[in-house]
Amino acid sequence: MRKQLLLVCIASIIALSGCAGQQSESKGNVDSELVNIKQLVSDYSAGNIEDQSASINSTQLIVTKQDNSQLTYALPKDEFFVSIAPYIEQTHPCATHSLTGCQGELMNEEFEIYIEDHEGNVIRDETITSNSHGFIDLWLPRDQEYRITITQNGKTVKSDFSTFESDDTCITTMQLA
Repeated sequence: MRKQLLLVCIASIIALSGCAGQQSESKGNVDSELVNIKQLVSDYSAGNIEDQSASINSTQLIVTKQDNSQLTYALPKDEFFVSIAPYIEQTHPCATHSLTGCQGELMNEEFEIYIEDHEGNVIRDETITSNSHGFIDLWLPRDQEYRITITQNGKTVKSDFSTFESDDTCITTMQLA
């Protein structure tokens, strides 16, 4: 009887170990419905989370921990994240925004932001302060074309961009003049 009980215990441990192994393989994808993804993106962008790096493409937030393991979070299906770094003198090429690595020139500065869609509907018309990395983070409706005007201290830049799945999440080409 003891041998049978021991065999059942060993079989249970082996079966549970197999399940644990399967769970760890898929652990890299996080159920985004359980996480406030916009707040998480904001926390990375503001530098509130240390010892990890985070980048964001058109569909996912990708977090890399110190041990190089990665977690991915799906972004909302109806909203697109884009981060814009207006500049006067210095910029860098960028396509996929690094929330923890990209550095813009104009940090913690106020900008007048005006965005309209291709039909002329006003999407945003407000004053926004760039973050400590010099970027302005925006969540906008997906699959749209937009025209943005950014103004600061009498200098203005206008540009078109879109929020389709193949589009960049980092815009560093908007020089104020």
